[in-house]
Amino acid sequence: MLPAIAHHRAGSDTERVLYNFTGGNDGGNAATGVTFDKSGSMYGTTVVGGAYNCGTVFKLAPQGSSWQESALYSFTCYGDGKNPHGGVTLDRGNLVGTTVAGGTGGSCAGDGCGVVFQLKPAAEAVLHSFTGGNDGFGPGGGVTLDATGNLFGTTPDGGASSQGVVYEVTRSGRRWSEHVIHAFTGGKDGGVGSLGLLLLQGSALYGVSELGGAHGAGTIFKISGANKQWTLTTLYAFKGAPDAAFPYGGLVADTSGNLFGTTYYGGTSGQGTVFELVRNARGYRERVLYSFKGGSDGSSSTSTLVFAGSGDLYGTTSAGGGSCDCGTIFKVNPKTGQETVLHSFGGGSDGQYSYYGLTPDASGTLFGTTVAGGLNNQGVVFSFTP
Repeated sequence: MLPAIAHHRAGSDTERVLYNFTGGNDGGNAATGVTFDKSGSMYGTTVVGGAYNCGTVFKLAPQGSSWQESALYSFTCYGDGKNPHGGVTLDRGNLVGTTVAGGTGGSCAGDGCGVVFQLKPAAEAVLHSFTGGNDGFGPGGGVTLDATGNLFGTTPDGGASSQGVVYEVTRSGRRWSEHVIHAFTGGKDGGVGSLGLLLLQGSALYGVSELGGAHGAGTIFKISGANKQWTLTTLYAFKGAPDAAFPYGGLVADTSGNLFGTTYYGGTSGQGTVFELVRNARGYRERVLYSFKGGSDGSSSTSTLVFAGSGDLYGTTSAGGGSCDCGTIFKVNPKTGQETVLHSFGGGSDGQYSYYGLTPDASGTLFGTTVAGGLNNQGVVFSFTP
């Protein structure tokens, strides 16, 4: 492990709030990433609010210099799902995502075990209701779509060892079915599926487990398969401070196949890290690119990183920053490990606590959400210009 020496400097503040959630029919607590369609409209989910206060799928459409928000669907809290996290994925004009509760598969915490859903322009359909058994339950992140329309995701709970699963949802005709492609054991393979999307590279899936591994601090894994025979390979087991520890967000790859991500804990200050898994002829080697210091520097990142600007990595932290400890937007140079804080949340009505990171639009502007803050303390959608 080769931790980089960081040189922190303040960045310019170009964050702009595009929409303030009210917590009413429009939704509240936007624990979501956002995704764009070809027209430039963006989509996401809110955990609460809507007509039944159990969450929404929302759309923000650009109108000149402003944005128009509309709640496309309000979850009813029951068979159709309850409390979506992580956002939605576009699938040939439809939207697919998950909820942590609701559904008809089982009681779990008393309010259902969660669902995978599809939202068409006319109606919502449940593709799978988790039972809380071997199929997993409580997914807190979105789904990844392959070229043939199969959906992949993780759960933090359930499975044969009660450590969560990696699952696939496939369609045959009009019928959808869920298959567990790996059940975490909590041992060397890891335990607990993450918040971030699985990364699809060729025919293989890459992701992180929040816990487990050889040192109990989480793992980076690869799942590959043929003819529905899937195999999980642990690429790296985090060691804990001063190494990285406990990753929550997903992974991003560069053109050489190197993987990058964030962790909630670990690093030289125990406040989380940005890490790189370097690909070489013998496999992979991990290094900590940057260790968050806490305080004004930020800490506890749960975000999936994104490449933007001149090749730097951009992300968010869920804590640190300004006086309210409400998180930051940051960038890290992937070659030198130099980190720059670009914005500290909580300085006004700009939002607080950005969990799911940033998404670029076609022009390279970055967009994200916060779960709190804003004019109504129900979270915001914001843009940031690198």
